Amino acid sequence: MGMPAAEQNGVRLVVGASRGIGLALTEAQLAEPEVRRVIATFRPTSDCRGLERLAGLYGDRLHSVELDVTDDSSLASFRHCLDQLDGGVDSAIHAAGILHEAGLQPEKSLADCNAANLLRLFEVNSIGPLMVARSLLPAQGRRRPFSFAVLSAMVGSIGDNRLGGWYGYRASKAALNQMIRTLAIECRVNYPGARVLAIHPGTTDTALSRPFQRNVKPHKLYTPEQTAARILRVIREAGPAQSGSFLNWDGKEIPW
Repeated sequence: MGMPAAEQNGVRLVVGASRGIGLALTEAQLAEPEVRRVIATFRPTSDCRGLERLAGLYGDRLHSVELDVTDDSSLASFRHCLDQLDGGVDSAIHAAGILHEAGLQPEKSLADCNAANLLRLFEVNSIGPLMVARSLLPAQGRRRPFSFAVLSAMVGSIGDNRLGGWYGYRASKAALNQMIRTLAIECRVNYPGARVLAIHPGTTDTALSRPFQRNVKPHKLYTPEQTAARILRVIREAGPAQSGSFLNWDGKEIPW
């Protein structure tokens, strides 16, 4: 149910493309013959060796852009970059997010909750993707078909929460899901060609999940390349009626 070839501009966007799933999504799309350019964003402090390798392979088909989704001036520069596009993007995937970083770890109990860490998780995981959408949509034709997908997480499902813990990460992904649902409803009027999706990628062998893989069964731990292929398939196969949905990596809906 993907976009008709005649309506494609051949431009894709990946936010958070310097490593992990984002880097794999960038490489997978550069390998698609119909894609003429991938815009790949990276944080100012990122290790960009992966993107540099892809630039060596694909040249100016890869356009790397510095973006801090929590910084207003960086978002303004990003919007200016998008405004220069002729025809907008066919697909935007927001793959940036945090589970842990220096001084921040998933909480095991209420006693571990820290206001500053909770705010940081919401800033990056919930508000950041919405601000990216705010920058992106004005560069898109009002009736042009395109997709905007964010990487959410199964642990953001309130209905599926049976283990507790991870207060901040769970809540920030639940908030992201609500924002995506709300954005999809607005787009029905303002951007009727948009497909807005939240996607659970599955547990992937990346720096984000690595400290928490001990209890993951080997056949439930996926490579970034496997995950990227699955995400792209979900986006490609999602129909207009699924805009605003929370989907698993296999395309099945996840309870809110």
